[in-house]
Amino acid sequence: MEMREINAKGIYYRDLNQIIRAAIKEGEREFILKNVNGQRYIVAGVNVPIKMEIYGTPGQDLGAFMKGPYVRVHGNAQDGVGNTMDEGKIVIEGSAGDVVGYAMRGGKIYIRGDVGYRVGIHMKAFKEKVPVIIIGGKAGDFLGEYMAGGIIILLGMFSAIADKPLTGICLGTGMHGGVIYIRGQVSPHLLGKGLSPCELTEEDRQILHTHLSDYCHELQLDLEEILQGDFCKVVPVTHRPYGNLYAY
Repeated sequence: MEMREINAKGIYYRDLNQIIRAAIKEGEREFILKNVNGQRYIVAGVNVPIKMEIYGTPGQDLGAFMKGPYVRVHGNAQDGVGNTMDEGKIVIEGSAGDVVGYAMRGGKIYIRGDVGYRVGIHMKAFKEKVPVIIIGGKAGDFLGEYMAGGIIILLGMFSAIADKPLTGICLGTGMHGGVIYIRGQVSPHLLGKGLSPCELTEEDRQILHTHLSDYCHELQLDLEEILQGDFCKVVPVTHRPYGNLYAY
């Protein structure tokens, strides 16, 4: 089946999404979107395994609630990428905004460049579903806030902001599940209450190798170069980090 090409220039976001949904209903499974410029909710809620190549800058909530699609952005993306997504993969060749992977329940989000604030907030995992976010650049404040499950990998290698710290303040604040892997060192004062970086186990190294192999394949990066760096991990020390703050 040939790819369906859609020129999104000047099309209101609701109209664009209606065009895409109608084509999916007719059996189309592969799409190229050209001249995308801020249209929101692209592929939101789609639960069939389509392939979507996006040229331009999609707007907020790209891939929200999606279950199955493969989405590739040849550029940057705005806020809310993969909001509450359940399955599938989103690959962003540039950078992304805030709250990437909010309440993400499954699937993978790969970003080559930087991300904004509160990425991975409320991520969660259930049985075999383990969501993964890999960030090639740097992250803003509150990375992994209230994280309940899943994996975040922060590389800090492909950043457009050379003088910015690897991560912002309050990393992992309220974190009570999951793991954050960081290539390099993170200052303890940037971590949320009760967290501290620790060394990797052999199991951790296998996890990194598996996920970074796929990441490098998607973005044509050098796996060996990435793995040569020193990684640390951040995990919660308790499932109830603020339990003692409440009275019963």
